[in-house]
Amino acid sequence: MLVSAAAVVLAAGGTALAAQGGDGRSAAAPRPAASSTPPVRVVVPGKPGESARVTDSDQVRAPDGSTYNSIDVAFVQMMIVHHTQAIEMAGLAPQRAGGTGLRALAARISAAQGPEIAWLKRWLKERNLPENEPGHDHSTMPGMQSPADLTALGAARGAEFDRKFVAMMTAHHKGAIQMAGDLLGGGSDELLRETANEMAVEQGSEIRRLEQL
Repeated sequence: MLVSAAAVVLAAGGTALAAQGGDGRSAAAPRPAASSTPPVRVVVPGKPGESARVTDSDQVRAPDGSTYNSIDVAFVQMMIVHHTQAIEMAGLAPQRAGGTGLRALAARISAAQGPEIAWLKRWLKERNLPENEPGHDHSTMPGMQSPADLTALGAARGAEFDRKFVAMMTAHHKGAIQMAGDLLGGGSDELLRETANEMAVEQGSEIRRLEQL
C-alpha cells in the first residue's frame, strides 16, 4: 500500500501536484478549504461487554487509537466505488486498445488500484463500518462515467477505443484527485491523508502519460 507523504496542491478551477523540492524531500501541501461533505453515521465499537454505538460525531477513535471523522469515512466508501469503475474501464483495454502503450498503462492502473481497494475495505472493516452508505449518490462523484459512456467504450476498438479511453480515464483521474483534495481539507486520519496524497500523485503521473498517448 502506498503511504508516503507526497503533496497535493489544489489550484482554483483545477488541481496541480507539487513536485519534490530540490533536496529530494516532498514539498509540504497547504490545506484546501474545508470540505462541505455532509456528516455520516459512524458505528463506534464498544469496549468488551459493551454494545457498539452509532454517532455522527465529527471525530471518533479507531481501535488502534487513531482518530477519524465523517469525511474520512465518506472518502473511503466512495473511493472504493470510484476505483472499481477505473478497474472496469482498464479491463476493457487488453482486447480493444490499438496501442501497446495504452494497454500497458491500463494494466498499471489495475495493478495499483486493486490493492488500494483492498486496503480501503480493510480500513472500514477495522472500524466496523459498512462498505456502502445508502445516502451516497455514486453517479455524482467527480469523474464518474455514465453507464452509456461505459457501453460506448466497450463497443469501440482500435484507435477509437484509445481516444475514448484517454478522455474518460483522464476525467476519472482528475475526479479522484479532487476527492483527495476534499479529504485533505477536512479529514482527520493521518495515514488516510498520506494515502490519499499518494493516490493523487500517482494518478497525476498517469494523467500526464495519458496526455502523451
